[in-house]
Formats: sequence, structure tokens, C-alpha cells
Amino acid sequence: MMEQRLEQHFIDSADLKYQSAQVLSKPIAQAIQAILACVTSGGKVLACGNGGSAADAQHFSAEFVGRFERERPELGAIALTTDTSIITAVANDYDFTSIFSRQVRALGQSGDVLLAISTSGNSANVLAAVEAAHQRDMVVVALTGRGGGKMNQALRDTDVHICVPHERTARVQEVHLLTIHCLCDGVDAQLMGDQEAP
Repeated sequence: MMEQRLEQHFIDSADLKYQSAQVLSKPIAQAIQAILACVTSGGKVLACGNGGSAADAQHFSAEFVGRFERERPELGAIALTTDTSIITAVANDYDFTSIFSRQVRALGQSGDVLLAISTSGNSANVLAAVEAAHQRDMVVVALTGRGGGKMNQALRDTDVHICVPHERTARVQEVHLLTIHCLCDGVDAQLMGDQEAP
């Protein structure tokens, strides 16, 4: 019984990834171009999210500053989820909704990209970060699920919305991780002039 339950997780995850490949390949390609334009002009990616999405923000930044699968120059990326002194100071002195937006206004510049990750698309602090990014003339790449939530209304035509077509948080997060790997691979392929499939 338990083995069947576990097998179903793998089957459901694989099915969603196959479905998402057809739905998300275009916005992921658009996001790669936006991020590539940012980093090749000396910009950086600021990434944020809560819980598992915070871990994804850190994962993305680690792959950019370090490396993904091959050697290349370091790329600018900062996870806004990691500085506990800033996060707790802002949450205490202002409110939790401001923990990312104040960092975006402090660190973001025109030409930078905000990677905004919210499984529901309704995280108030991520939405506030999107607003702050727009104030700084930044492009937003949003990773969501469940129809995109309030993020749908918050994004501009120049932003990129990668919305996983599923309601379950675990499944959405699994596709978010694959998407992050696709973003890293796509940027690396463009930087290295490699257009072949992995």
C-alpha cells in the first residue's frame, strides 16, 4: 500500500512535468532572454519567496554565483531570503510584508531582474517586492501555480509569468525546481553559444 502511494507521487510528478513542458516552454524561454539581457549588461537577479520558495530563491542564486553544470564566469544573483538581520529588523520595525520590498528598493536598479516565487501567487511580501521592482524599472520573472493568484494583476506586459498548471503545492514546487534548472541551463547555453539540447 505504501509503495503504491509512493509510486503515485512519481507518476503524478512526471505527468505534470510532461504537461508543463508544452505549456511553460515559451515563458521559460522568454525568462531566459530577460535574465540573459540583465546579466550581460552588468545587472543582477534578486530572488525571493517564502518557505520552499525561499529555498528555491537560494538555490537559484547559488547556481548563478557558483555554477550550474559547467564552468563560466560568475553571474550576479542575490537571494533576499538569507539575511536574517535585515529580515527580522524590517519585520519587527515595519511589518513582514516589507521584508523583500525594502531590499528590492535598496539593492535593485533599472535593468535588474526580480525572480518572484509564490506557489499561490498571493504572497503579500512577494507581491510587495514586485511593486518595488516596478518602481526600480526592473523586469519581473514570476514563478507561480494555482492559476497565478493576485500575481496575474500585479505583472506588467514586459514581465514574464511562469504559472504551473496545478493546484497542489508539492507538485507546483517540483516544477518550479525544474524551471530553475531550465533557466540556469538556458542562460549558460546562450552565454557559451551552445544551442543543442542537453
